[in-house]
Parts: sequence; C-alpha cells; structure tokens
Amino acid sequence: MNAPRSRSLASLYVAGPFSMGYVDFYTFLIPLYGLSLGFDASEVGLLAGARSIIAMFLSIHIGVLMDRFGTRKVTLFFVWTGMALAPLFPLVPWFWALLLLQLINGAAVSFAWSGAQTLIAQLAGGDARHLGRFTFFARLGSTTAPILGGAVWDFGGAWPAYLVGAAWGGVLTIALLRAPEAEFFAPPRYDATSRAKFRARDAWPRVSDYLSSIMLITIPAIALSMAIMSMRNTTYSIQTSVYVVYLNQVGLVGTAIGILFAATEIASGFGALFAGRAIRLGDAQRTMLSGTALSILLIAMTPLLGGIFAFLLLFQVIRGWLEGVIQPLVLSVQARAVGRHQQGAVVGLRQTGQRLTSIVIPPLMGGIADRWGVSESFFILGALMLLLCVPLALIIRRFGQPRSAGRAAGSATD
Repeated sequence: MNAPRSRSLASLYVAGPFSMGYVDFYTFLIPLYGLSLGFDASEVGLLAGARSIIAMFLSIHIGVLMDRFGTRKVTLFFVWTGMALAPLFPLVPWFWALLLLQLINGAAVSFAWSGAQTLIAQLAGGDARHLGRFTFFARLGSTTAPILGGAVWDFGGAWPAYLVGAAWGGVLTIALLRAPEAEFFAPPRYDATSRAKFRARDAWPRVSDYLSSIMLITIPAIALSMAIMSMRNTTYSIQTSVYVVYLNQVGLVGTAIGILFAATEIASGFGALFAGRAIRLGDAQRTMLSGTALSILLIAMTPLLGGIFAFLLLFQVIRGWLEGVIQPLVLSVQARAVGRHQQGAVVGLRQTGQRLTSIVIPPLMGGIADRWGVSESFFILGALMLLLCVPLALIIRRFGQPRSAGRAAGSATD
C-alpha cells in the first residue's frame, strides 16, 4: 500500500469509532429513557425499532447519493442533523412525539455510520484485512458509547446524556473533515471538467436507482451475505430492546448494562482482526452462517443465566467475538462483488436489510414479552431465528460458495 493510501485509511480508522459509536450512543439511551417515562416493553420495543424505519426505505437512495455527490459530503449532513436533534429528546416525554423524533434521528445517525462504511469500502478496495482493522477501531467507539452513556445517565439523567450525544457528533465532524473524499473513485461526471452538481430534485428518490441497487441481489455473493448479515443483526436488535428490559428487571443499573454492551463491542473488535484467518477454517459463507447461528443461540439463552453478571458478561464476550469475525467477511464479500463506483449502493442495500430486522424484531419481541413474559420471549424468538438459518445452510450446502465470495475469501488470507 502506498503512503497516501495509508494516510487515507489511518484517517478513517480515527473516524470509525465516532461514526459507529454515534449510532450506539442513541440506541443505548432510548430504552433507558423510555423506561424512565413509564413505557411498557411493547412501547420500548417500538421506540427501539423506529430508528430504522426511515433508514430502511431511504438507505439505497442515500447510498446512491454518496456514490454520485461524494460520500464524505453526504455523511457530514447527517452527522449535523443528529447533533441538532439530540437536545430535543429530553423535551419530548410523550410517546408519539418521541416516536417521531426517534424516526428522524435514528435515520440520521444510521446514514452517518453507513457513510463511514462506504468511504472505507471505496478507499480500501474491499480488502478484508483493512476492513477488519476499520471494524476493530469502529468497535472502540461502540465500546465507549454505552459505558459513557450509562455513566452519564446514572449521574444526571436524560439532559446531560443527550447533550453528550451532540458533543459526540461534533468530534465525529472533526474526524470526517480530516478524512479524504474518495475523489479518484467518484462516479462518472456530467461533463469532462466538474463533479455532478446537487439539485433539489436529487433529494427525491429515483425508481431507477432503487431498481439498479435491488438488482445487485442477483449476484449470489451479495444475496447470501445480505441474508446472513440481516440474521446477525437480529441479536443486536434484541440486545438494544427487550434485553435492556430484562437486565433492568433483574436489578442491573445503567452503568452495569453499559459494561455488558461495551464487553460485546470490545470482543467484536478483536474478532474483526481475526477475520482474515477465520476463512481458513472453511469457506466464507459457512463461517458467517455458523457464527451467526451460535450468536443467536447465546443471546436466546440469556434468561437461563439467572441475572448473574459474570455469566452475562461471558456470553456477551463470546457473542461479540463471533459477530466481529462475521462483519468484515460480509463487507469484503460484498465490496469485491461490485465496482468501487457502486459501494454506496451496496452499503445502502445491506443497510436496508439490516434496518428491516431492526424494525421488526424489537416490537415483535416486545409483544411476545408482554403476552408470554420477558424471559419466554428470548426462547421463542431465538428458536424462530435458528429455524430461519436452516434454509440458508441448505442453500450453501447445495450450491456451495458463490464464485465472487471465493475470490474475496482468498484475498483475505493474503
């Protein structure tokens, strides 16, 4: 790797923690805020899932805008949107108003994170080693965010916690301004001398952009890795909704809950560094699916641990390490399956699938918890998710590893 490229990636390694932590900070706070307002498990689940609704519908559109007008420029807009909305949360104690605010803010911080992922995919060219390193540094942010959020919450409640969230966005702004735009991977220009100019009508989604992005699913490596990534995201959706309700019921305070969240992220970061070697154990698709199934099983067993902090911590560490191995493999497979000018589109497509699970899982599990009990909801949903892994395993066994995934896997061991 040449020196300019090394400097480019080093700048993104700095931006990574603050972009991923930006999502996790707000994700961690909303269940605590909802519980402090007296909301039940179903309402907390709806609030947790609401952050992904707009992101699900617009991730493809935003990804295309990043490809078209510059990833960093679009990302900064959403970082600033999240900063502006953060102080409004303590002013909104009503469920429906809070739900609306969560819809908008959740989309903004999600797009900020997807922008960082797009930029590293453009600059690293899908190399699993560099994507693993980026994921490792990004996990430092998601490790710090829950601990900081929990401590500030215990100390002063909603106001200082959400103001720290705004300050976090300010640091992310500085980090992104230090990182380069992927100028040499920019999409075709409208003329020979200038980049495409943004116009008001570009803010409106285009059917053609959606069709082009959705057609990426016809690439086997994209389709299968998307399904696996969505399944992996199920555990995160559980952790950020009813999992918090359960921990609150067994008597854990915000700081302790934050430590459990942080332990997952620390382990995930180290798991990401192992991604390049993990594929030597088998093909990339089987490694990703088996790790995802085990991760689902671990979080589904949470009620069996009896609320014992040491056991909860151990399970979080194991699950985090597994998910850390999986993520860079998925990113590498997908980044290598398309051209660099389509990285925003493929990230947007992946985010759409992930946001769908983030929308469905929290309220679904919240409803199950209210009807059959919080502990029972872990077993019921865990069993359902494991059943859904079965057809993916049969597809991998029947058709083997997609060709483009094999190329990605091979290069990751270089």
